[in-house]
Amino acid sequence: MGERIHYDEFGLFHENIAEYALGASPNPRVERMGHVLADGRTMSFLKWGSGEPRLVLVHGGSQNAHTWDTVALALGESLIAVDLPGHGHSDWRDDAAYSPASMAADLADLVATHARSAEIVVGMSLGGLTSLALAGHSPHLVRRLALVDITPGVTGAKAKAVLDFVNGPQAFASFDDLLARTIEHNPTRTVSSLRRGILHNARQLDDTSWQWRYDRRSHVRDAQESADPVPATALTALWDVVSGLGCPLSLLRGSLSPVVDDADVAELLRRCPDAAVVVVEGAGHSIQGDRPVELAGLLRDALA
Repeated sequence: MGERIHYDEFGLFHENIAEYALGASPNPRVERMGHVLADGRTMSFLKWGSGEPRLVLVHGGSQNAHTWDTVALALGESLIAVDLPGHGHSDWRDDAAYSPASMAADLADLVATHARSAEIVVGMSLGGLTSLALAGHSPHLVRRLALVDITPGVTGAKAKAVLDFVNGPQAFASFDDLLARTIEHNPTRTVSSLRRGILHNARQLDDTSWQWRYDRRSHVRDAQESADPVPATALTALWDVVSGLGCPLSLLRGSLSPVVDDADVAELLRRCPDAAVVVVEGAGHSIQGDRPVELAGLLRDALA
């Protein structure tokens, strides 16, 4: 039996604050809430602040709402950060269908109840595609859309580094084993931030081994099926959403990330000429993990 590691999901904010020298309280106003969907599943989310949420933050595949902690602390705004179905503390889908379209329908139900007047929906990676699908499904809920290092031009080749990590083992004998693999696949992140991320995104079992919290049935595919993270037909439909988008669109691109390339940006601008494209220097695919203070600044400017 290995050591048992204590975890308090709201007890680590002092680390975020220290790492990025934030002038925030280590005891912010944040609570975990649940939203029951029509079929009885619950979607979990974090509600930051006491006011009406101004932003909706939607994480990427295999992540959870805590990926936005540093951004939320830096912003100091009322917002919600969701756990997508099959991720974090949200219930898993019986059909393991975690496509942007299926999750957008669930997200719409939650946002309509808890953040109906949010000014910006921010989605990273799979969460960005889901947010784009949300804009097509329920345009009245998306007044402004910010995509974090993702477009419908994503392919398995571009996202290979990300997929190699999330398609890895489900279980680990020890926390150190899990941390070592995470460090290996996330060279742009500090060890302390990766340790926090694991504590939020994995759970320790009774035998002291560790397992990821997210439903990996959507990731475990055979070699042919895993070529692309989202089917081409779904991506074509999302490009069509970009063409018909009725709200301001921003693309925030990590300068070190291969997931968005110049051709993707060109296609985005062809379909939505007024879109704003910002390159965040020093950031990989996870801009909220690599450059959270810069991302918070961009969102603050957008709110203003």
